[in-house]
Amino acid sequence: MDRNATIQIDQDLKEQAEYLLNEIGLDISTAITIFLKQVVRQEKIPFELSAERNLNAETIAAIMESERLLNDPDTKYYTNIDDLFEDLNNDDE
Repeated sequence: MDRNATIQIDQDLKEQAEYLLNEIGLDISTAITIFLKQVVRQEKIPFELSAERNLNAETIAAIMESERLLNDPDTKYYTNIDDLFEDLNNDDE
């Protein structure tokens, strides 16, 4: 019998995890189930724990920001470098 579980997760962490899991075709519930099955099977945490900083979080945040900008109707787009510089020069005037 399946049971529901409620967990508290930092919103940014949740969004980053959802983004990455979606890229490989998983949702958070399935990923947590996989993790828990590995804990039971291996009788331990199924990966090494360390105090090293996870630099991927910054990369994920940058990817999410770029996707937000791509969907923002106010974002300016340029087809070539000349148009970009022309617009930059016009902003100075």
